[in-house]
Amino acid sequence: MTSPFRSSFINPSTGCPAGYGRVNSLRTESLSEDVEKLDIQDGVNLMVEQNGLSYSDYLQLDKVLDAQALQSDAHGRPVHDEHLFIIIHQAYELWFKQIIFEIDSIREMFLYDTVDEAKMLEVNKRLQRTVMIIKLLVDQVLILETMTPLDFMDFRDYLSTASGFQSLQFRLLENKLGVRSEHRVRYNQSNYREVYKDNKVQVEQLVASETEPSLCDLIQRWLERTPGLSKDTFNFTQKYKEAVEGTLAESFKSIEKEKNPDVKKVLLQNYKRKREQYDSIFEEEKHNVLMARGERRFSFMALQGALMISLYSEEPRFHQPHQILISLMDIDSLITKWRYNHVILVQRMLGSAQIGTGGSSGYQYLRSTLSERYKVFLDLFNISTFLIPRQLIPPLTPQIKTALRNLENHNGLEPKREHKK
Repeated sequence: MTSPFRSSFINPSTGCPAGYGRVNSLRTESLSEDVEKLDIQDGVNLMVEQNGLSYSDYLQLDKVLDAQALQSDAHGRPVHDEHLFIIIHQAYELWFKQIIFEIDSIREMFLYDTVDEAKMLEVNKRLQRTVMIIKLLVDQVLILETMTPLDFMDFRDYLSTASGFQSLQFRLLENKLGVRSEHRVRYNQSNYREVYKDNKVQVEQLVASETEPSLCDLIQRWLERTPGLSKDTFNFTQKYKEAVEGTLAESFKSIEKEKNPDVKKVLLQNYKRKREQYDSIFEEEKHNVLMARGERRFSFMALQGALMISLYSEEPRFHQPHQILISLMDIDSLITKWRYNHVILVQRMLGSAQIGTGGSSGYQYLRSTLSERYKVFLDLFNISTFLIPRQLIPPLTPQIKTALRNLENHNGLEPKREHKK
């Protein structure tokens, strides 16, 4: 049965249900009558008619909404704010699950020798979704800050040895993104897996997440295949090096003309430092030394690919790859902000000296996780060091431009999955 309200707004010429365009003058006089009937439900309850799922059944709300067991209540001293504390952390875990779901799906798309270009839009969409979720997690800390330290003290002892460090999903998420064991701060002088040693299934999950290719691993392999890197196509590295050498030569000439010896000394020091930085991106040996010291994460060729995408980001072919790099940096930045907000919250609730519920040094341990060792895509943040002015960027040849427009498969391989590590 057609709703009288709906029919009164249909444009006779276009059939637009929203009423955009000319109003049907024949129906205008009955408009007030139709509005009066708005409270009349004119449909069919499909759930009853077809024995379908209810909203509550579909979301299994009986499980979700009954999952808040207040320990203070169990001990006969119910504390109001413990309910908020539980809800916030359960929400975190649900969002961690969604982030892992998105990251796993993206990793699946990159598990091929050739990544399907048609999937780049979907990759960007899922990365952006992940970014938005982590933004939400960062802001969620603000809700916990409505609780005072005395409020927290009322139920903290009931937490016993429960600690946020024991969040399996967050450790899996870190591993799947690309946090390496050697970069982790040791927890109570032990490997982080020690916390889960009594649960064989959890340990197996952690080991699997460490040994399978992480998102960082797969992004590097993808960047290494950036069109234009190889010598038989555009030879980006050589052309870029020539442009840099030209700018350094001009810079050195201007330094030589400086009359003030003190100023000249400073300028020469800066020049030397800049040349060393550029040498590290041109000479693989120096790059590998920085990798061994933990100052770089990407392989030599992956860094070249990221630099090329960044310099030519205005080329249509590189729009989406560049957006992927931006989103990866956003994820890293937001997780760092989340860690920072967590550190400040802990200091606010416990001060700087109290031991955490899990036995860690609490605030001091959390503060140590803010270092760059936890940044997975560190090299993308440092790409700006090697950018040069637009007018000095080597122009793409007509051949490479054509190849980019045609989405040419430069390695000539059919798509196939890569083997796990």
